[in-house]
Amino acid sequence: MPTKTILLPSILSLSLLNVFAANAETFKFVDQQPETVDTLVVFQTGETTSPQLTHLDELSKQQITQALALQGFTGEAKQLVEVLMPHGINAKRLLVVGVGNEPQLQPGDINKLGAAITAHFQKTDNENIHLLTTDISNGVSNASFAAELAHGINLRAYQFDKYLTKKKPAEKHYTISVANPSAATDRYQQLAAIEKGVFLARDLTSEVPSAMTPVDFADAAKALKKLGVKITILAPKQIEKLGMGALHAVGRGSHEGARLVIAHWQGNSDAPIALVGKGITFDSGGYNIKATGDSISRMKSDMAGAAAVLGTIKAMALQQADVNVVGVMAMAANMVSDTAFAPGDVLMTAEGLSVEVLNTDAEGRLVLADGMWYARTHYQPKVMVDIATLTGSKVRALGKRYTAVFSDDDTLVDELTFSGRAVDEQLWRLPLAYEDLLKSPIADLKNAGYGGPGATTAAVFLKQFSGDTKWAHLDIAGSALAAKDEGVTPIGGTGHGVRLLSHWIMNQSQ
Repeated sequence: MPTKTILLPSILSLSLLNVFAANAETFKFVDQQPETVDTLVVFQTGETTSPQLTHLDELSKQQITQALALQGFTGEAKQLVEVLMPHGINAKRLLVVGVGNEPQLQPGDINKLGAAITAHFQKTDNENIHLLTTDISNGVSNASFAAELAHGINLRAYQFDKYLTKKKPAEKHYTISVANPSAATDRYQQLAAIEKGVFLARDLTSEVPSAMTPVDFADAAKALKKLGVKITILAPKQIEKLGMGALHAVGRGSHEGARLVIAHWQGNSDAPIALVGKGITFDSGGYNIKATGDSISRMKSDMAGAAAVLGTIKAMALQQADVNVVGVMAMAANMVSDTAFAPGDVLMTAEGLSVEVLNTDAEGRLVLADGMWYARTHYQPKVMVDIATLTGSKVRALGKRYTAVFSDDDTLVDELTFSGRAVDEQLWRLPLAYEDLLKSPIADLKNAGYGGPGATTAAVFLKQFSGDTKWAHLDIAGSALAAKDEGVTPIGGTGHGVRLLSHWIMNQSQ
């Protein structure tokens, strides 16, 4: 059987291949092991030694078994033992990787195995690495395991090195032995498209605030036109004319003003899925200015929700997905100036609800309110999900390892939670409550529900703008920037939400 090579999706035209070149390792799926390699990687599931590892151990005259025993290797997930110049094997080094309990493997678990391999080889000069996966399955197939492994390798290999004089090391070339190279290739094509969506979101989130304004974000969205995505950009005058007074007000403090960015991938004629993203490209807090210190420097990531939406649209377009998805991204820089909105102002939203501003640092819910209205009224979606780095309260409640999900629709929560578990972007449901705390004596709503749990009062504020549409709110505060390399996420922008939303959307089409 001839070997199968996967570098770029065949579904893309030649003119678009360059969009798949950046930040990537290369992968070749084959059906046999080469005779000689620089580096060989083999896997063990729990305490069950695979036939491949057994064969290699026999060739090495039990050198591998002895090395594993010395290191206390038990086959637990992400355990790594390296053997240099293994006896009887035509490889300079052999890496044994623990898989854990094979029947329980979720895609996210396999991705983390791949990430551990990347981390292990990242600081070495090994450029050609062969992985033996033929004996391992994830409960779906060996091909699925191999593709998810490659996905995890590449997710961790990404680096935002635009401003570094020392750039990312040369790409590494992975050859993966798999029982069905063609099936592995097909699956990895889908995952590679999602990677590119994640990388876009990471790039946008990691970019410095002076180079990632609402206009810069809109320009990044326009680049998706070549993939067949319909892009619409609304400028301040158009936003104001449509009555989106909340979005317009938050953008008034910067000289560029706000933008509403709409990216529509219409892969079929079904009623669309709407994704709405918070896009505060820098959040000073406005006149309720944030404490100056390290925390304010991270406020460039307050557009991570919008970045996740745009990354998801790119992921759908790259794989020519049979789905209809519209992304609405409400973009503004929340700055302090003589034109900025102020505490005590009353704003009129496009929904027709007035909002008393108690805190200019509770601006994300304001831009989302008008973004949700636009998505509902202009696209009549069958379901709407908004995603935002919305509240510090969410971080205090759940930390950084869980996304808070809010919805009145149990089925939607279950679907999103299932997808989060699959890709290891875990969700935890919090209640929609304390609506009475948003009552204002001079307006329909207050933008801050003091005295209640902040993540919940922010969510119940947004609920007022969901109409009759099935809706969920995802608060990803704390998950947008990574302070260190961990799992599939290198330091910097994480692209959190792209894999979750992509998995959920693709499941809707099945």
